[in-house]
Amino acid sequence: MTVQEIADILGLRCVAGGKSLEREVSSGYVSDLLSDVMGNARDSGIWVTSQVHQNVVAVALLLDLAAVVIAGGLEMNDDALAKAKAEGVPVLSTKMSAFEAVGRLYELGVRGDV
Repeated sequence: MTVQEIADILGLRCVAGGKSLEREVSSGYVSDLLSDVMGNARDSGIWVTSQVHQNVVAVALLLDLAAVVIAGGLEMNDDALAKAKAEGVPVLSTKMSAFEAVGRLYELGVRGDV
């Protein structure tokens, strides 16, 4: 399933990286602890978080993630959003809680293991 398909089905709003939405999503991960994400999220995965700072973009780039979902209706900081746009990192936003977003991703077949 692609990032675009997930966004369409779940009603996620793309706030950055709109040119990279055709990428396939291999797995999913949820955490707000960056070191946890770096150690456990997988290449081409989709990451659900409520963190909104520039380090989110750095981790997404480091791990070559397919997309980041900012949960809870939060907005990325301006500098983080600018970095995501410049680097082409897909950042999606939702008013759903992280718990609900992950449950919905699971229903779509996105799993935490590769």
